[in-house]
Amino acid sequence: MNQIGKLLQIPAIIALAAALSMASGCFVAAVGAAGAAGAGTVAYVRGELEAHVGHPFEAVANAADNAVVQLQFAKISEARDAFSAKIVARTAEDKKVEIAVEKESDNLTKVTIRIGTFGDEEKSRAFLEEMKAGL
Repeated sequence: MNQIGKLLQIPAIIALAAALSMASGCFVAAVGAAGAAGAGTVAYVRGELEAHVGHPFEAVANAADNAVVQLQFAKISEARDAFSAKIVARTAEDKKVEIAVEKESDNLTKVTIRIGTFGDEEKSRAFLEEMKAGL
């Protein structure tokens, strides 16, 4: 192959590599988004534990409220409507606890838990387990 032919192949290879890398990223994002929508999924990202629970909103919101009591957190505030609830509490170590509950469908509810400024995965998971025990 001559020099010009080789030079023409380089941009084609770079373009192909770029296209494949972009396509694979979209595929991973699409698979991740599809998986996150199902009941039972739990992810800890940037200090927040996010879980999708396969129960009605009202039952999950009540279970979150009961978990605050069972874990002996001091409740600071609570706001609730037909679609969402937010509970703010404090631990004995004076760490802020934020629980958000959102209705996604009749039998699917999203729960987001943050404990402390930067998050505490172990305590967030313990809260989730206490909440699930009340369902």
